[in-house]
Amino acid sequence: MLHHASLGVSDIERSAAFYDAALAALGYIRVWDDIRPGQTGQAVGYGLPGGGDKLAIKHRPDGQRAPGPGFHLAFAAPNRQAVDNGRPGLRSHYGEHYYAAFVIDPDGHALEAVFNSAE
Repeated sequence: MLHHASLGVSDIERSAAFYDAALAALGYIRVWDDIRPGQTGQAVGYGLPGGGDKLAIKHRPDGQRAPGPGFHLAFAAPNRQAVDNGRPGLRSHYGEHYYAAFVIDPDGHALEAVFNSAE
């Protein structure tokens, strides 16, 4: 249903370094960027190699706030081994094979890695 999601971040370079590392474990890479230090309108797009962006982070230094409780983004993991941060484990209340973990980005956005299949 979704084409992509965008998140506002207060420091584009710090957030890009975080997302580069966090998403690499799931097989996602930086597919484009528009980082120009000292300028506004900067952004970075992430997706699968050879594809378009599914997540964009956009520099919004003024008034940046993460959404409140209940909001998070969940990223598909290729296997259980890729879900390795934030106390990974089965979440049987979501399904028999729902294996997930959470991390929080530098601006407080909650991110989940999910592998939902029998191995």
